[in-house]
Amino acid sequence: MDLEIRSLAFHAHRCPLRRPFVTAQRRTEAVEYVVAEVELADGTRGQGSAAETRAVTGEDAWSIMEAIDGPLRAALVGSRGAIAELSEAIGAALPRATSAKAAVDVALHDAWARSAGRPLVELLGGDLAARSSIVDDMTVSLEDPETMARRAREAADGGAGILKIKLGRDAAEDRRRLDAVLEAVPEARLRLDANQGWDAAQAIAIITAMERDGLPVDLVEQPVPARDLDALARVTAAVSTPIMADESLWTPEDAREIIDRGAADLLNIKLAKTGSLRRVLDIADLAAEAGLECMVGAMMEPRISITAAAHVALAHPAITMIDLDAPAWFASSEPAGGFEETGGVLRLLGGPGLGLEPLSPDTEPLDGGPR
Repeated sequence: MDLEIRSLAFHAHRCPLRRPFVTAQRRTEAVEYVVAEVELADGTRGQGSAAETRAVTGEDAWSIMEAIDGPLRAALVGSRGAIAELSEAIGAALPRATSAKAAVDVALHDAWARSAGRPLVELLGGDLAARSSIVDDMTVSLEDPETMARRAREAADGGAGILKIKLGRDAAEDRRRLDAVLEAVPEARLRLDANQGWDAAQAIAIITAMERDGLPVDLVEQPVPARDLDALARVTAAVSTPIMADESLWTPEDAREIIDRGAADLLNIKLAKTGSLRRVLDIADLAAEAGLECMVGAMMEPRISITAAAHVALAHPAITMIDLDAPAWFASSEPAGGFEETGGVLRLLGGPGLGLEPLSPDTEPLDGGPR
């Protein structure tokens, strides 16, 4: 079915977080984000969103708006074609700007699925009746050991069975942080994320010590700098704990290189880095061929982005894990719908498209207004 694009609009928002989110790379207290809105010729509208992620993609709200208002609007409005063709046009509209592209791509797919009267997950290849839920984790951000222990206990008391522990600032202090967390929540399963904060020797020493001590660690994410695949491969070969690539992975080509070099056991795919839903699925296809499992993760992104990530995660069998707890950090739960999360399990609610209510431009607007 061909689609014709009538318009592409956007509006900007700012939402405070319930508490600061801290990693080895950045500290976030509020999130500025942009909502893209695609309107089809039949009047159906879909929404996607992109958060400022300067430390990762180099984008802020203003650069995202410029990308949408300029090359992305020029590439899309007035176009007619199949969904895959239109998605490719978004990807080719400008270099980089992956968060902006993802926002428009999700809006396009939301409109497409709404026009068809189907949940997006089903049009992406999933079966909502057979698979509508997946276990999520809850992140404990990088702070002093005592604070992290308290946050971990709060998360576990709230129903989280898997905790993602942010590390990577100081190797010795990282072990103290981990020990404090485990003293507070000995029953938890842990995913560790160093956010590129160690070198290969540090990573091997830390992970080997954890293995020796029998710590309940399911995986370690991006222990070394993103561009150093030699170091990532060295760590992967030296330890038994599964190593996950995150910042090293942006494109299907990256995935192929990581797989071919044996640089990681697992892949973390993020819409804000791939720039499109279909690239997420392409990476998952490569992983499936190689016998690797994937996570769909996100940065500190709003509910629209997280709902889209959940749809694509549940559409592919190689995606067995998610890290989509960001909405729990936002002070606002808008827009309504999309999914619910109870006891650490995220479940899609169904409905056409993403299943979300439209987000109004008047909801927590960022100065600059809608266009």
